[in-house]
Amino acid sequence: MTETKYSFELFPPKTEQGAEKLKLAVKRLAEKKPEYFSVTFGAGGSTQEGTFETVQMVVEETGIEAAPHLSCITSSRDRIRDQLARYREAGVKRIVALRGDLPATANSSSAPGDLHYANELVTFIREEHGDHFELEVGAYPEMHPQAPDIDSDFDNFRRKVEAGADAAITQYFFNIDAFDDFMERCERAGITIPVIPGIMPIVNFEQIVRFSGACGADIPRWLYYGMERYKDDNEALRDFGHEVVTRLCGKLIERGVPSIHFYTLNQSKPTLKLVEALGLG
Repeated sequence: MTETKYSFELFPPKTEQGAEKLKLAVKRLAEKKPEYFSVTFGAGGSTQEGTFETVQMVVEETGIEAAPHLSCITSSRDRIRDQLARYREAGVKRIVALRGDLPATANSSSAPGDLHYANELVTFIREEHGDHFELEVGAYPEMHPQAPDIDSDFDNFRRKVEAGADAAITQYFFNIDAFDDFMERCERAGITIPVIPGIMPIVNFEQIVRFSGACGADIPRWLYYGMERYKDDNEALRDFGHEVVTRLCGKLIERGVPSIHFYTLNQSKPTLKLVEALGLG
């Protein structure tokens, strides 16, 4: 059986204290030798500078590859061109190419910026840099929350693949049937790029409910009530969540997924516990 690879997602810290905590978390996570770290950005690209600095920190502290998230909403071609040149000069070889969050009052066709969709960003990067960057895009097994319907959402995904994406990372999910259905749709459509499941550790009841509502991730009733039972006992909640997510990851590994992408929330302990329980590191 092929060994399952794994990677970790980080976000740029907003304070000096957060930066120090992140540096410590990265060192601990790096001990497991992930394939790479990815680094997100803020809404509207507001922390793109923080993304670059965090990418630099990861590489300098660990020597492990770091992949910045790059969004196109609100950006001009010139700005994106400058960002790509900066990343290339810094030795970046992998980019997570995303549309990014829409401004509250905009739809994708009226949003500010030269590029409105992730497939346009992938096309632009390929035109500018050929195959220099390995490009990963987003995938939504349970449908993007702003998509009009599931077929339109899958069409959007297919366009990203056709534009030149090398792989996809999914939004996190707790219902493995949704992932199975998505993979079956990929097979029917002739899509063969690696689809990497995104996994979110469960560490806080209110947080996971809020995140899931915003990104469209379904929380099955049994899971919701199970988490609610322990919402005032952080240790019990984390133990329960660890069991649930470990079981989910085990099923994904049985299905032969090429890799797992852990959304660490800049914390090392919950993710390391999962990696160790799964025998990955």
